[in-house]
Amino acid sequence: MNKQMFVDRVFDYNTHQDWMYKGDKPAIIDFYADWCGPCRMTTPIMKELAKEYDGQIVVYKVNVDKERELAALFNATSIPLFVFIPLNDQPQLFRGAADKATYKKVIDDFLLKQ
Repeated sequence: MNKQMFVDRVFDYNTHQDWMYKGDKPAIIDFYADWCGPCRMTTPIMKELAKEYDGQIVVYKVNVDKERELAALFNATSIPLFVFIPLNDQPQLFRGAADKATYKKVIDDFLLKQ
């Protein structure tokens, strides 16, 4: 995901100060870097979750080395950083790597409220 895609699909921070999510499904934004070991560990987990929850959530990836402005927007000073975005609430940040079960719990309890 680049800045333009973020502005078009997630939040236009150029025109709005208060959070207004544009998407029609809850989302996860995965801030990562190619050189980051923990990021490489979570990549296959996020791919699996994107398949498992296809049609229910959207998973975006943001390379912090290429999209420094987006990384700064979420204060992504340590990675991986996951931004969980529900449809009608404020996004929540999750710093660091975790196992698949942990991410599933956040998706089910926070994003989908199941």
